[in-house]
Amino acid sequence: MSIERSYFEVLAAAYIRSKLQTASSTYPRLFTRDLEELSDEERHQLIRLAGEQELRIHRFKRTMELPRVRRVLGILKGMQPANLLDIGSGRGAFLWPLLDEFPFLPVTCIDMRDDRVRDIQAVHDGGVVRLQAMQGDVTALPFASQSFDVITMLEVLEHVPATQWALAEICRVASRFVLLSVPSKEDSNPEHIHLFSQPQITQLLREQGATRVSVEYVLNHMLVIAKIG
Repeated sequence: MSIERSYFEVLAAAYIRSKLQTASSTYPRLFTRDLEELSDEERHQLIRLAGEQELRIHRFKRTMELPRVRRVLGILKGMQPANLLDIGSGRGAFLWPLLDEFPFLPVTCIDMRDDRVRDIQAVHDGGVVRLQAMQGDVTALPFASQSFDVITMLEVLEHVPATQWALAEICRVASRFVLLSVPSKEDSNPEHIHLFSQPQITQLLREQGATRVSVEYVLNHMLVIAKIG
């Protein structure tokens, strides 16, 4: 695989266009055309420009994809969401494969860290307009009830002290499904403050109105699918 092909090229190109605006006068065609109109070679040129300018784009590498991410994408293909809210998007381990796999899906992201929100929003600013990002807290989501067809929250719940508040909020905002992933066994991460059992997380979701909860396991993680309403 070539260097360029090892990236999520469209997403990397959008990020580069936002972050390297100072180069737009030298390469106007790369920065002023719609992102979808750029050829493969033009996207590759942007990736090479990032290397020359020492802009780090490693977060967009395809090799970073995880087994649980691949499984969640497969589940989403069966759901065919109309729109999606991703909570705790972080550095994009799930977000970038999601956007690549579902090229027309409107996605909104919430993260507590403003630097990560800025990086996600840079992809929007560079041309991926169906992507929106904002800083926020899962226990107080700034959305009306049933705003999103599907909500994903991967590797987040084990970090949240107010578990019930978080689940109450995501079940309030979801109209159809909630997808969670959490560790299935203890690990050495000191930021993990909860370890959920299958009966426990099922009961917590049912208390918030989930009508059906199913659980499967992928490489030391539980994937939880909750039907809402």
